[in-house]
Amino acid sequence: MNSAQSDIKRCPWCGNAPDYQEYHDQVWGRPVHDAQDLFAKLCLDGQQAGLSWITILRKQAAYEAAFLNFDPVGLSKIQGAEREAFIAEQMTNAGIVRNRLKIASIFKNADGYVKLQQQGENFSEFLWQFVDHQVIDNKPASMADIPTQSEQSLAMSKALKKAGFTFVGPTICYAFMQAVGMINDHLQDCHVRPL
Repeated sequence: MNSAQSDIKRCPWCGNAPDYQEYHDQVWGRPVHDAQDLFAKLCLDGQQAGLSWITILRKQAAYEAAFLNFDPVGLSKIQGAEREAFIAEQMTNAGIVRNRLKIASIFKNADGYVKLQQQGENFSEFLWQFVDHQVIDNKPASMADIPTQSEQSLAMSKALKKAGFTFVGPTICYAFMQAVGMINDHLQDCHVRPL
């Protein structure tokens, strides 16, 4: 690492791993409005429950390959015995987290996505309503200033659960909102902060 790179200030959670730093610099906190991209990120954040994000980040390509690139409509069409067989097959997939409830949650979330769509809800609009369609900029000075949930993530969690989604508790929803740029929690001295 050259001295210019070592002088770059980042949020400390991304550590020194190059792939984690790239995720921090290029992805985390940048506003996402594409409905399918939001669905994919929400599912991946649910897979993180009890694990570190870097574990899921490094398995993201395997998840995309296994789950139709997170196409919610395509996933929702897999029903009954076919879905059970799919879940059983993924329980042998070393590239993902082999947890039956987490694997099943991707399908439940796809069903919830389609249900909302059938009710005339655009998934992006549905999610962004919880921040009034504007980025909440918390301007944290340190990691201690960053909460693990908020009024908005509690409301999002409740609405998603009502729509049939799983692994969408308020802490998962808050992490999701940070990741997709609904909330800017880059520290004040972070080089990415202006976004």
